[in-house]
Amino acid sequence: MFGFLNLNKPQGFTSHDCVAKTRRLINMKKVGHGGTLDPEATGVLPIAVGKATRLLQFLPEKKAYRARIRLGMQTTTDDLEGEVVATKPVNNLQKEELIQYLSKFNGEIEQVPPIYSAIKQKGKKLYELARKGIEVEVPKRKVTIYSCELINLVTGEFPEVEVDISCSAGTYIRAIARDLGAMLGVGGTLANLIRTESCNMQLKDSINFETIEEQLQNNTFKLIRPDLILAHLTTITLDLEQSKRWCHGQTICLPDKKSISVYDYEINQENLATLEQPVHSRVYQEDSRFLGIGVLKSQEGILSSKPKIVCANLDIED
Repeated sequence: MFGFLNLNKPQGFTSHDCVAKTRRLINMKKVGHGGTLDPEATGVLPIAVGKATRLLQFLPEKKAYRARIRLGMQTTTDDLEGEVVATKPVNNLQKEELIQYLSKFNGEIEQVPPIYSAIKQKGKKLYELARKGIEVEVPKRKVTIYSCELINLVTGEFPEVEVDISCSAGTYIRAIARDLGAMLGVGGTLANLIRTESCNMQLKDSINFETIEEQLQNNTFKLIRPDLILAHLTTITLDLEQSKRWCHGQTICLPDKKSISVYDYEINQENLATLEQPVHSRVYQEDSRFLGIGVLKSQEGILSSKPKIVCANLDIED
């Protein structure tokens, strides 16, 4: 087996639990995931199977979430799993005010991750230190919020705000909930989280474990082709002889730009010949067979592709 699985992670499972269950279901040891979700969160969890685990590092980083934030309440973990440390009834909260504050999250921002997180400090995970009562200073990190849109507001003593968030990898939605509450002066915590997009996978296309088991029983189970998930990368097409040499570890010169298709927004045909930095690309044989990931670079105006991850087995003829 070689490919990806768009898993709809169930509530109460850790990402590691999902990998372990997938291993058992498909009887494969080589399984990994493409981005941790908190146990109580649900939604898209990319799962890589077989050699596709080597491709996880090249997946697009953009993620999207549907979050429900409870205002007027603060917890130790910045979600409902933690102990409530403060409450403050919220009166007369208006949608216009919320939209104004949510807009402040757009763009590149500095975020302080929750103290209960898997970030390591001096070799220890922060949540391990927090559980022992050890106080640590959590360093800020820069993340990018592409959009943060109000979907719904349910008023009451502790209003709940539904928000759609599109962001870069490494963004903590719990921190956004906490910081929104702080901006409003009432406190906030994350009440529910669904990941709606990750690594080019959408929630509407995801499947759960029950469906996977049913498909396995009916012999209809199929993985997503790896190159479809890597559609954000530039593509290179090689002829048969070049393909064999490339799969054997050789660097291939690409004098013909027609062999290159540009997908990455940072690259275009005009600047390909003067690339300042090497670029990862998908590499195909002429028959559309996916060979793996190459490093596209330019030297003295000549483009070349060096194999980075070889996924196909092509016999090398003498």
